Amino acid sequence: MGSATKFLLGIGVLNLIIALWAMGSYNGLVSRQQATDAQWAQVENVYQRRADLVPNLVSTVSGAANFEKSTLIAVTNARASVGRVQLPAGGAPTDPAQLAAFEQAQGQLGSALSRLLVVSEQYPDIKATAGFRDLQAQLEGTENRISVERGRFNEAVRAYDTAIRRFPAVMLAGTMGFTSRPYFTATAGSETPPKVQFDFNATPAKP
Repeated sequence: MGSATKFLLGIGVLNLIIALWAMGSYNGLVSRQQATDAQWAQVENVYQRRADLVPNLVSTVSGAANFEKSTLIAVTNARASVGRVQLPAGGAPTDPAQLAAFEQAQGQLGSALSRLLVVSEQYPDIKATAGFRDLQAQLEGTENRISVERGRFNEAVRAYDTAIRRFPAVMLAGTMGFTSRPYFTATAGSETPPKVQFDFNATPAKP
């Protein structure tokens, strides 16, 4: 075997190794990306579950005499704001501003629902209703699931963002369209419970 043949054979083997490495890196990044998309779908599911509970919850408490109308309006408006947030279909957000808008809208709905539950504590007739207790339990369970799924989403994004920055995958990620994705962040003031003031000396409204 001549030296030229050996050289060409060596080049061929090297190209094969590079091709196999590139294919493996690409497939690994695709798997990471799909994991973030799958976890984002779970996030959307639990948020949708909360939104679906709102109409029944509002309907249950709105029948109570003198119930705070401003609280019901806030919940209804917050739910509508969530529906107006535009996100890309078929995958997790790649634009931090889009995710921030989504977080803000969901945070407003969460705060409005927290206030509604706090206000409801002042109405024994509502608290004694089996339907309300069931909705309250479902809402509390959903809030827990939201926290869990957000955490899992952040873990998936962290693994993906780390993978596209590691050598040698970083040399291919940009050219193959793999860009970093934003995380969920703690909402400012989320650790503070809603402040609710009642004016028990006010004259009740006539039915």
